[in-house]
Order: sequence, then structure tokens, then C-alpha cells
Amino acid sequence: MIDLKKNSDISPLVLAYLGDSVYEIYIREHLIDKGIRKMKDLQQNAIYYVSAKNQTNFLKLMIDNNILNEEEIAIVNRARNHSCNHKPKNTDIVTYKYSTGFEALIGYLYLTDKDRLEEIIKIIIGG
Repeated sequence: MIDLKKNSDISPLVLAYLGDSVYEIYIREHLIDKGIRKMKDLQQNAIYYVSAKNQTNFLKLMIDNNILNEEEIAIVNRARNHSCNHKPKNTDIVTYKYSTGFEALIGYLYLTDKDRLEEIIKIIIGG
């Protein structure tokens, strides 16, 4: 397990890279647990959760409802404001930066507080 105290230099984009994978696993498990078995249906349902647009919507909803604490918002803002030369293919830059902040939050929580991560996931999937 990566220790963030020893690795405080981990970039928010690296946290987002990790968070993307972690989030995808949680979503796939959720969809399979719901009984969805056809690959086409799994893929279509996953898109709802993993699209940059909906990640942005989930993040804004959590911020607007004061679900995130100051530390979590700081991680989101660091990732959102981090300069990146990547040009998104399927969304605008603002949405892309918010979704990067969302994924960084997931990566950060995976490394620091899995209980909190699971709280956030339950809020997103409605569990």
C-alpha cells in the first residue's frame, strides 16, 4: 500500500489515475451485484457512472450538500486546478477538470480512508 505521508509528492493527476481504476471497480461490482449480466447492458449502465459529465455532477452535488470535508475539497481543487496538457476528447475542459478532481478524491480516499471511500461510493450509487 502506498503511504501518502512518505509520498506526499504524489501529484493530483497520479491520484486521479489511481482513482479512475478504483472507481471503475466499485461501479462494475455494483452493476454485477444488481444482477446485470449482459455485457452490452453492463457497459451502458457503467457509462452513467463513469462519464466525465456525471462524475462532475456527482462531485458538485456532494460539494453543494456539504458532504465533503475541507481536506477532501482541497484534494479536488488541487487536481482540478493542476495544469495539464491533455485535451479531452468527449467533453469540455471544465467538465474534464472537475471529473479529474472527482477521480483524485477517489484515489486519495483509497489510499487514506477506505471507510470514507465506501461512504462516498454509497452516496453515488444510492446505497
